[in-house]
Amino acid sequence: MRTPRVKGLPYLVTAIFVGAIVAALAGYVGDAAAQTKIRVGRTISASGFHLPSYVAHEKGMFREQGLQAEFIATQGSTLVRAGIAKEIDYVPIPGGGSTAMLKGAPMVFIAGQSLISQWTITTAPDIKRVEDLKGKTIGLERPGGAAYDEAVITLGQFFKMQPGKDYKIISFTAESDRVAALIAGSVQAALLSFAHAAKAEQAGMKILLRIGDYIPRLGGTFWVHKDRIKERRDEVKRFIKAIAKAADYIKTNKEGSVQVIQKYLEIKEPKIAEGYYKQVQNAFGPEMPPDLLKVLFDSRLTPEAGWPAGKPAPDFEQFVARDLLNEALKEMGRKPSK
Repeated sequence: MRTPRVKGLPYLVTAIFVGAIVAALAGYVGDAAAQTKIRVGRTISASGFHLPSYVAHEKGMFREQGLQAEFIATQGSTLVRAGIAKEIDYVPIPGGGSTAMLKGAPMVFIAGQSLISQWTITTAPDIKRVEDLKGKTIGLERPGGAAYDEAVITLGQFFKMQPGKDYKIISFTAESDRVAALIAGSVQAALLSFAHAAKAEQAGMKILLRIGDYIPRLGGTFWVHKDRIKERRDEVKRFIKAIAKAADYIKTNKEGSVQVIQKYLEIKEPKIAEGYYKQVQNAFGPEMPPDLLKVLFDSRLTPEAGWPAGKPAPDFEQFVARDLLNEALKEMGRKPSK
């Protein structure tokens, strides 16, 4: 028995189908329109310290929080100036940021990223001891950047070696340039993050020391202009949640994290990316422990960094939006940051 043909049914089905597509597209456009656009700073050569922000961008944590993030890539000192001028909204440069805060710049830290130092002093294979660096040339970032200060502080405090006197410095903005200079022999050592040090090792270089064995530190810690919190408190809180969720993702999702590591840190070999992941799997979190905060600011309380000799240290907590951070963590069911 044939099913009777209902006149006009194909047109009705088509109309319903088209209507569903239009509704879906309308919803998509509406969701896109609801996204708050934000400008997030990142260094030219991607940094392992900033992995949570890369994960938040690639794996949807920013979108889940209603944020449409645009990365602005430039050198660290430029990011700091742009953040002070409100040209970039979220800046992950704790070294330059803390120095500016001590000088009165109106910014506050809102969320951590890396809770360990990922810097290494990586050298040519013939360098056997730190003392062998005397008279040699080291590739660092420009003064004021973390990839400058970390090396100078470690070599000065623990090995009594001073720049200019005991070793020479050539400045490179990008880590990839420092790797290339080290391999080419233009420098005999370079300050490299774990990921870039792994690349150098593949070319026969060696990790001489890990900065984290000498100096605990906060890395990639985000700060904002104080006006951002006054004017867009909810947005900043959502940003904190996205970074916290990204840190959790890194702890539990190896495959997805390695994908991001390979993309941003430009690591073609999966084994190298997986090796880096194992070193930093539990290295991230939004918390900013007071002891690490103190280490960060203490390193800036020197005449060389512009802090008058003998002037007492301020209360460092004034530079942290601790209440906002704890409010965000509480809403996520997490313990507050003390």
